[in-house]
Amino acid sequence: MSSTAARAADQGATEDRDRVWTVTEHLDDILGQIHPLEPIELQLLDAQGCVLVEDVTVPVALPPFDNSSMDGYAVRTADVGAATAEHPAVLTVVGDIAAGSGELPTVGPGEAARIMTGAPLPPGGQAVVPVEWTDGGLDSGPVTHMLARGADPHGGSGRVRVFRPVQDGQHVRTRGSDAGAGELALRAGTVLGAPQIGLLAAVGRATVKVRPRPRVVVLSTGSELVQPGEEAGPGRIHDSNSFQLTAAAREAGAIAYRVGAVIDDAATLRSTVEDQLVRADIVVTSGGVSVGAYDVVKEAMHDVVFRKVAMQPGKPQGFGRVGPDRIPLLALPGNPVSSYVSFELFVRPVIRTMLGGGDVHRPTERAVCPEGVASSPEGRRQFLRGWYEPAAAGRPATVTPVGGAGSHLVKALAQANALIVVPEEVTGVAPGAEVDVILLT
Repeated sequence: MSSTAARAADQGATEDRDRVWTVTEHLDDILGQIHPLEPIELQLLDAQGCVLVEDVTVPVALPPFDNSSMDGYAVRTADVGAATAEHPAVLTVVGDIAAGSGELPTVGPGEAARIMTGAPLPPGGQAVVPVEWTDGGLDSGPVTHMLARGADPHGGSGRVRVFRPVQDGQHVRTRGSDAGAGELALRAGTVLGAPQIGLLAAVGRATVKVRPRPRVVVLSTGSELVQPGEEAGPGRIHDSNSFQLTAAAREAGAIAYRVGAVIDDAATLRSTVEDQLVRADIVVTSGGVSVGAYDVVKEAMHDVVFRKVAMQPGKPQGFGRVGPDRIPLLALPGNPVSSYVSFELFVRPVIRTMLGGGDVHRPTERAVCPEGVASSPEGRRQFLRGWYEPAAAGRPATVTPVGGAGSHLVKALAQANALIVVPEEVTGVAPGAEVDVILLT
């Protein structure tokens, strides 16, 4: 490179460092370099929280056979149509049917078969009479006792009195009533929660193709940090950021690993990050990104671009790709509120983009701010902690500021469920005016 070109490059880099980026510009630049993770095949429980990348159809009807929804007796409806408490129908019990039974007795005229919840309806059976509508069998104990004994399914075991009639199909789960063979069970793009995992198991799937949950490695920087549970001596504070950001990453759908605090030493930080890359899809650091003498992240991470972003809190931000696999690293400011707001605005969308499904951003609502906002810095987008109440009974949605604007006020952050957004060009919000609100829950 010629000396003229080198000077031009240095000048361009200086101008870029001096430039103040908007929140939108910084986020767009980050997301422009992020892509969904490649799909993999996972065991069902390992796929929880992941996004399905294939349509799943029902291979066989669900349930696959007619079965009882009650403990009771399988009967022919004509035999109990006139049954009353005063004049019960008296039926011969021809056998017992437990869940999982293979060979089934046939129910003929004047006959009944004891049946357990989930057991297949026998040939000839048209409905199930709940055991509570019977005397439990004249010559035997209660149905649950008899089924536990494992009675011969073909052997008669006494009689039963039925005190109420039933209709065809009553207390019977019919074949295919949940889903028919060939029906769509789950669409690609579905996030797999507990009910979806249950459905996949019910249709016989042992594995499923999904985009995996991103692995996020979180570490704090600062020689002043000590671990919770240890005594914080003079000039020391407990490390809250690594815990807060790890929890936030898990809430966003990631698998998060907390490394803890790293001292203000560039070589130590570089070595720690390099060691963690083997298990990381994203690295998140907090602290060391400002303009102080001990801003270790800026000193250590040469592949990270550090910027001024027009926001409060959270003006200093860093983003780059590190290591042989070019793992995204997001460097957040160290003040607890600044780091959390920065996570919500920049890291969470990265996690959601890598997941490949669902909303990338938190939902935003409009709400009345009865107290207003006395002042907001011109040229910066301010994010204030707030308590949001949805609209109800003719009352509009409202949001009330919680605590002040200080970026160290973690108690106020813990009491908030939303962020009040004050645009860059607005220097104050009048009491009763509407504002945009980012919902955190």
